[in-house]
Order: sequence, then structure tokens, then C-alpha cells
Amino acid sequence: MDPLAAVSEELAEIDGQVADIFRALSNGFQKLEKIKDVNRQSRQLEELTDKMRDCKRLIKEFDREVKETERRTDANTHKMLNEKKQSMVKELNSYVALKKQHQSNLENNKRVDIFDGPSEGFGEENVLLASSMTNQQLIDRGNHMMNETDQAIDRAKKVVQDTVDVGTETAAALKAQTEQMSRIVNELDSIHFSIKKASKLVKEIGRQVATDKCIMALLFLIVIGVIAIIIVKLVNPNNKDIRDIPGLAPPAMNRRLLWTPN
Repeated sequence: MDPLAAVSEELAEIDGQVADIFRALSNGFQKLEKIKDVNRQSRQLEELTDKMRDCKRLIKEFDREVKETERRTDANTHKMLNEKKQSMVKELNSYVALKKQHQSNLENNKRVDIFDGPSEGFGEENVLLASSMTNQQLIDRGNHMMNETDQAIDRAKKVVQDTVDVGTETAAALKAQTEQMSRIVNELDSIHFSIKKASKLVKEIGRQVATDKCIMALLFLIVIGVIAIIIVKLVNPNNKDIRDIPGLAPPAMNRRLLWTPN
């Protein structure tokens, strides 16, 4: 009896699916080595990559199931399950490395020349084999290729120079903008200082105006009081409750003669 089935049927089922995928991967890579067409190799690698993704997903499910059964299994059984998971991971990693190797070889086969020189008539010229060319043809062919390479280098130099020019212009524009921002900041500081100073001046003026108003009101009350006292004195001069105002003589009283002339 399968020891995994004794622990959990889910673990045994996942182990069977992973084993099937590993067999399919082994057969797929053996078939890949026999394929010569680049496009067919690419399609075969895509199919194998999909199988490896499925295998990785199953291994994760296997790990989750092992963690769930950890509480109801003994130490030896748990150790056996972990070793089984590690062997699955190790075998999958070997297929991943093999896939990367084939992918690298496939990219090397598809690599093209980075210089994009003129290609008109290139297919017809490649029909001629080097063994069937004369020395002059070989020299002409070599000169032609060197001219194409020089043109490609000149184009690359022009692109680099244009990039440098754009970078220089961008740096100059950034410098000008930085200086302008600095001037704006200085102007804002000056404006802020002026506003602060004006606020203090307005407060001082306000306090001065308030003080002047208080003084005027006090003087007005004093004048009203003096006028009121004068009016009362004139109306009722015999009222002794009101003191005489300094500088203001009391009203003259009628004099009586002690003797009358004959």
C-alpha cells in the first residue's frame, strides 16, 4: 500500500499527478532535442513551461496538505512527507534549469545583427558561396560589408551626439528654471517681510487712533460737565452744593446802603 495513501488520499492523488507531469517533462525534453526547426522548438518550450507551472501549483497544494495533516501525524510520517516534497522541488528545479538552457540556445539561434544597414539584394548575394567567389568578389564583398558597418557606426555616433545635445539643452533649461525659482523665492520672502511690516504699522496706527478717540471722548465729557455746571450755577446761584468753578466769579449780589444821603 502506498504510504501517502495511508496518510491522506489527497496527498496520494497529488503525488500521482506530479509523477505524471515529471514523465511528460522528461519525454518532452527528449523530443525537444530532436527538433531542428526553431519555431517548433519555441512551441515545445512553451508547452513544457505550462506543465512546469502546473507542477509548481501541485507542489504548493501538496505542501498545504502536509501542513494540515501535521497535527494528526507522528514525527516520522511528517519527516517522510517533507522529504517527499523536497524531492519534488529538486526534480522540478532540474527541469527548470534544463528549460533555461534550451531557451538560451534558442535565443542564440534567433539572434540577429544589431546593425540595421541596407538589406536590398542581400538574399540574392548570400546565394553566392565563398568557395565560388573570386578574390576580387571577396574583396568587394568585404569592402561592402565594411562600408555598411561604417555607416551603422556613423548613425550610432549621430544618435549619441543628438542625445548629448538634448541632454545639454535640458541641463541648461533646468539651470535657468532653478535660477528663476530662486529669484521667485527671494521675491516671495521680500513680499512676506513687507506684508509683516505693514501689518505691524497698521496695528500701531490702529492703537494710536483708538488712543486719540479715547482722549477726544474724555475731553468731550469734561467740556459737557463744565457746561452743565455753568448752566446750573446761572440758573440757581444760591445752590451751595455746587462748588464754584475756578476762574469763574460768582454772580454779584445786590448791595444795600447803610445810610442814605439826604
